[in-house]
Amino acid sequence: MQRIRRLPGLNQVWQRLGAMPLPQTEDSIGLRVLVQGLVIVGIIATDIAAETQMSVWAVPLSILGATWSWYRRRHRNIAVKFFLAIGMLIAMGVFFNNLLASLNDTRLVLAELLIQVQVLHSFDLPRRKDLGYSMVIGLILLGVAGTLSQTLAFAPLLLIFLAIALPTLILDYQSRIGLSPKRKTSRKKAKRSSPLSLRRLSIFLLVVIALGLGIFALMPRFPGYQLQTFPVSAPLDWDDLDGDTGNVNNPGYVSEGEGEGSGGEGTSPSQGAGEMDETFYYGFGNQINQNLRGALKPKVVLRVRSQAPGFWRVQAFDQYTGQGWELSREDQVLDVTRPPWSYRFALYPTSFNLGRTKRVIQSYTAVSELPNIIPALSYPKSLYFPTREVAIDTEGSLRSPLALLEGLTYTVVSEVPVRDRTRLQQAPETYPDNIQKYYLDVPPEIADKVREKTEQLLATSSNPLTSSYEKALYLAQALKQRYRIPDNPFGLPYLQEDEDLVEAFLFNYEGGYPDHFSTTLTIMLRSIGIPARLVVGFGTGQFNPFTGLYVVKNTDAYAMTEVYFPNYGWFAFDPIPGHEIVPQSVEDTATFSVLRQFWQWVAGWLPSPVSNFIGELWNLVVGSLLRLIVRLWVIFSSGWMGLFGGLIFAIALGFVGWLSWVQWQTWRYRRWLGKLPPMERLYQQMLKVLKARGYIKHPAQTPLEYAKVMRQQQSSESATVIDDISQAYVRWRYGKQTPNIDELRQRLRQWIKTTARLSNRSLRR
Repeated sequence: MQRIRRLPGLNQVWQRLGAMPLPQTEDSIGLRVLVQGLVIVGIIATDIAAETQMSVWAVPLSILGATWSWYRRRHRNIAVKFFLAIGMLIAMGVFFNNLLASLNDTRLVLAELLIQVQVLHSFDLPRRKDLGYSMVIGLILLGVAGTLSQTLAFAPLLLIFLAIALPTLILDYQSRIGLSPKRKTSRKKAKRSSPLSLRRLSIFLLVVIALGLGIFALMPRFPGYQLQTFPVSAPLDWDDLDGDTGNVNNPGYVSEGEGEGSGGEGTSPSQGAGEMDETFYYGFGNQINQNLRGALKPKVVLRVRSQAPGFWRVQAFDQYTGQGWELSREDQVLDVTRPPWSYRFALYPTSFNLGRTKRVIQSYTAVSELPNIIPALSYPKSLYFPTREVAIDTEGSLRSPLALLEGLTYTVVSEVPVRDRTRLQQAPETYPDNIQKYYLDVPPEIADKVREKTEQLLATSSNPLTSSYEKALYLAQALKQRYRIPDNPFGLPYLQEDEDLVEAFLFNYEGGYPDHFSTTLTIMLRSIGIPARLVVGFGTGQFNPFTGLYVVKNTDAYAMTEVYFPNYGWFAFDPIPGHEIVPQSVEDTATFSVLRQFWQWVAGWLPSPVSNFIGELWNLVVGSLLRLIVRLWVIFSSGWMGLFGGLIFAIALGFVGWLSWVQWQTWRYRRWLGKLPPMERLYQQMLKVLKARGYIKHPAQTPLEYAKVMRQQQSSESATVIDDISQAYVRWRYGKQTPNIDELRQRLRQWIKTTARLSNRSLRR
């Protein structure tokens, strides 16, 4: 150490550091232990949310550093400070190196830097201010964990952090005001009055949790992004992988040899009768076989954060095979590459939409392996994906070079068409040649029978159906009402080799499995000249209001019918019984989903008349207010004019709130005065006037002590009035003498007017 100090210039720095006064140390062991607890919870929460193992080394080192700081809190520790500075420079270098490799998502890199800095910082914690830095780092780590977490595993850690934070803040406040924890009091009295008593902390914790949950339930939920940096996984190195965007590889189908693009290692045969794979949905691939029987075993496959719910579209099919579907142009794909400096793919939609659209941002995380088709809302415009290349097929589906691996994250920006029923009813029925060529084909052997059956169903409508949109809606509803789904997943017999699925559905079995409804509707629409195709994907899933994510399972996958409307594009119709005809889209929101779920739980315990009455009252009063708030939010968030309008509205609302608060405080004060005896009321009025002028009476001062102080700060006339009222108040309060209230009240009023007049004159001068 002596040799190090002899280095040029270092000796002077060492002497300056040695001459500096020692910092005021923090001696509270309880505060130090609780702060360390906050840091540990923050580190563990980050580990759980990011699925890392930093706590294995960070927690023991942080505890070791905190222990060292306690024993060395009264020493300068100059050598340690030098080593800590070197360590922080190394941590900064590692941070920048990791940052360049993780520009796609910097949250975890920043958390790692904070943890490294905290471990180093824990070796130098002499002052309360230093402990405050550790408290802030623990809070930041918890916040980072909250943004990374996609499950409720984060919730218990949040409660533990809150339980530790409450006594930590109390001890920190006591340290700030210099309150000594060693004050000698009786044990019973200290236990009863201590703010750190278990009873008080438990009550306060429950109150905070109850208030937090109440605010959480009432707060509008806007699950979209307000930033333009979108989540995406780290770039994947595909050099050693045999990826191909020209084929769709569904692991649920049995491999049938080289060159079979749909092949995998599953149990579903790609043709003929067979049993459905219980893990992978059969509807994804270059071709799908609807002559399968069985059911999926539920498994979570995706977690989605989206600005709006919707059908997470995977792919569409144009060619009907009689017992399934296939892509007639499977080799016609458009390869799209991204620039090396960005993760953004600029996509080109296959059709142009003249209707109104809404920009929706979605972020997807694969929880288990999926085929190499990228789920997204319809009409994706931009894709943030970790590969160098993706592809778009003729049906607007996105393909990845390889299967979507577990843990992969990507983001899609879509221009989703708004479903305007009036405009779609007025859409022309003259279709482009490429639409007629691929989306009106019906097998000749069933064309006449299907068209006749379709026209019979349309004829049952009480109103004439003149537009394609009305016909599609009516046929979807007719299939729901007239046909059924068998209860047993093996209840329907397999189709024979020459048997057609739609024919068997309509005429032989009077129903089928869910996706059979969509296939039947698609062919029925084609039979009367309305272009349609089969689209497959995932339903919205279950919205988790605590995480803001839609949890999607493999059992949420199903097929619908997409109908083409010239100038407006493709719109989906759902004929499956139990589903809404129009799937969830940008018009639907989950803004008050927490409150809705809570009410559904409460309503289940109430009698029907009571729940119906409360529901009507809610819709009339509270529901209208909430809808107004949502509409105002939409207006104020729509561009610069909306922003300025929102600011003006917020200022006006703040002024009205302030004015209401002042009036309420005045009313409360007058009501409080009205309950006081006359002499008490007069004395309190005098104190209020003096307080407004800056002369505040300390609670420890007696009335006569306060009057004595006022003699030194007020004019002789004012001091006389204050002294007389104070003397009269003391004689009434403690001597039970009745003063001349009217005379004192008159003198107080005259004094107020005189001092106000003198104050105005001085201001004019």
